[in-house]
Amino acid sequence: MAAEPMNNVPVHVSMIMDGNGRWARERGKERVYGHFEGVESVRACVEAAVENGVKYLSIYAFSEENWNRPQEEVDALMALMVKAMEAEMDKLHSNGVRFMVIGNRARLAPELNEVIDACMARTAANTALTFIIFLSYSGKWDILQAAKKMALEIADHPERREEMMSMGVEGFERYLATAGIPDPDLIVRTSGENRLSNYLLWQGAYSEFLFTDTLWPDFRKPEFKAALETYAKRDRRYGKVK
Repeated sequence: MAAEPMNNVPVHVSMIMDGNGRWARERGKERVYGHFEGVESVRACVEAAVENGVKYLSIYAFSEENWNRPQEEVDALMALMVKAMEAEMDKLHSNGVRFMVIGNRARLAPELNEVIDACMARTAANTALTFIIFLSYSGKWDILQAAKKMALEIADHPERREEMMSMGVEGFERYLATAGIPDPDLIVRTSGENRLSNYLLWQGAYSEFLFTDTLWPDFRKPEFKAALETYAKRDRRYGKVK
């Protein structure tokens, strides 16, 4: 049954999933056990987003810096990505969820990229929710690759140099990996850490932030609904006076 509609629902909620390893360690398990349990929290948040009228839900699943983790953990995470996408796609598609992956996909294994492409193509026309996984992503990488795209375009079209050099913020945003996606209204980070960790540095310029001590594997529908309720009480001024 759908939840009762809320007022002031954020269009885009983004989650920095943190605490999987700590959650597993507290239970005497290997870190990968926390990652597996964290998939259940992802599923719960997707369902809660649809139920509460959120149109975009994104998760920070793996940063560019995470490639520096032990190879065994990286391999386990990538295998988990493949397994989770294959297992969840039927349900996502049947519920009208559009699936996207954003990040430096050149670093991903061919098998994973094939699964991603298939899932994105299959769900491309869905409109109930856009679910985005930021994978092999960092905010600095995104801004840098956008600047490189712009530089190449100027080099290829020197006659447009003055036009492009005078472009504003909105013009530059079309070079970002998130082009066409609204900036997050609310960014939630779990596990008690109070930082962005190189995530959506441009796009989060005016986002509301919520930092919670809850570890990611314990963040389920009640916690998601509580985050929406907290957001609903915020007064967003965007630098203006009200």
